[in-house]
Amino acid sequence: METYEAMYIFPDRLKDDEVDGVLKNARGEIERLGGRVVSGTRLGRRPFARPIKKTHYGHYAVVMFSIDKEHIPTLQARARLNEEVLRVQIVRAQSLPVTAAAPEA
Repeated sequence: METYEAMYIFPDRLKDDEVDGVLKNARGEIERLGGRVVSGTRLGRRPFARPIKKTHYGHYAVVMFSIDKEHIPTLQARARLNEEVLRVQIVRAQSLPVTAAAPEA
């Protein structure tokens, strides 16, 4: 298994509990594909350098996980089909953070 970091950007119109729900679904997708989520962190609401889909602000979140590399295109495709996700970027990470259990982000 490889280690990855996924950065999600959600539209500003979503409430905090809705963002948590979309992140929970993303975590579920990773686990259904045989991956293991190590950590999930919400970075809060931040402005964009330029508008994305006529939106000037968004909620940012980072999820660290490990999964086989053949599942990455599937994760990206499913995230892009979700209307509640403005952008997703999945990159290979150098190492996993040292934590005992993944928080409910």
